[in-house]
Amino acid sequence: MGQGEGPDGPAVFGVAEVTGIIRDALDLPELSGLWVRGEVTNYTHARSGHRYFSLGEGQDRERALINAVMFRGSACALSFEPADGMDVLAYGHVGVYGPQGKYQLYVEDMRMAGEGEKHLLVERWKRELAAEGCFDASWKKEIPMFPRRVAVVTSPTGAVLHDITNVLSRRYPLEVLLSPTAVQGETAHLEIAEAIRRADGLADVMIVGRGGGSFEDLFPFNHPEVVRAIAACETPVISAVGHEVDITLADLAADLRAPTPSAAAECAVPDRQRLLEDLGADRRRLGNGFIAALERRRAELEDLRLRLRPGRPRRRVAEMRQQTADLEERLLRAAAGKVKHERLVLEGLKARLEGQNPYAPLRRGYALALKDRMAVRSAGDLGPGDRLKLILADGQAEVIVECVHDDKDVRRPDT
Repeated sequence: MGQGEGPDGPAVFGVAEVTGIIRDALDLPELSGLWVRGEVTNYTHARSGHRYFSLGEGQDRERALINAVMFRGSACALSFEPADGMDVLAYGHVGVYGPQGKYQLYVEDMRMAGEGEKHLLVERWKRELAAEGCFDASWKKEIPMFPRRVAVVTSPTGAVLHDITNVLSRRYPLEVLLSPTAVQGETAHLEIAEAIRRADGLADVMIVGRGGGSFEDLFPFNHPEVVRAIAACETPVISAVGHEVDITLADLAADLRAPTPSAAAECAVPDRQRLLEDLGADRRRLGNGFIAALERRRAELEDLRLRLRPGRPRRRVAEMRQQTADLEERLLRAAAGKVKHERLVLEGLKARLEGQNPYAPLRRGYALALKDRMAVRSAGDLGPGDRLKLILADGQAEVIVECVHDDKDVRRPDT
């Protein structure tokens, strides 16, 4: 039914519309992602895996209740089985369940009240320490490859120290410095921080750790005192707190996190057996390379010895002399042919020059007439009284022209 006018005039809403209005009204930041503390009542573990219950607070008529549901996917991560009367912290959001017309808390995480408060405290510490830069990766130090001494911060009576020393003695024997401390209890965080500061600078690498345990057991390694001591440590720190699934704030501050104390010992030192194997491989590789180089040098020396055997250089010199003589002979033959050819060319040029020599005909009785130092080529160039110089084969003569006759005035003797 949609919104409309009722019998007497007021607006009428459908049930779904009212439910929607309530849902929108509950859609507030304060009701999304909140922790609620209360006493578990009416707890039911359904066959489907879902958990249905209520959280209550107060007594009698002043008691407040809120229905809650925790679906199977979230309930699988519970570390305890809830029961009526338990004081718990539940995390989730408030919403409306339309089919039943009720609001309820949709729980995503739930913890015992005391432990839950500590979880919230750790989350606050984590934000504060991150702002201080205690977890900044740029400040983390490299673990040395070949340490000479390892400092261990742990309980002197626990199995952690035995596991670490056992791995070190087997893997890479070296000096182990113990900085003893309690690893759980009300003042454990103060002792752990002091043990870290006491061992700082006395070894090449430090292992801080303890065995597995509950969140409460590992709580001292979340304390800011311990985190700040690790962050300020000049010696590279390997953390090994709890099991692989346990992550504390000390792990985030350490230069390297190992899942177990034994694994931390393996991270702190190299494997002696592997080093010996690598050293043997390097020795074999160098030996093989040396032998190969020696064989090459031996072959080169043998080749030189064969080249320098008695008589061989003399034969080589004789061969070179013969090659030189042959080359000289070929050059001489080529040069002689070239000279002969050039001589013929020169003689031809000489003959051509002789044929064009103007003085050659003089030897046959002719004379060369010059007028003003220019050769007279035509009778038309002459006139009576002109002075000419006659060039003869054996001398010169100067003449004066008395008269000039053209060819048309001169008859040949045979005509």
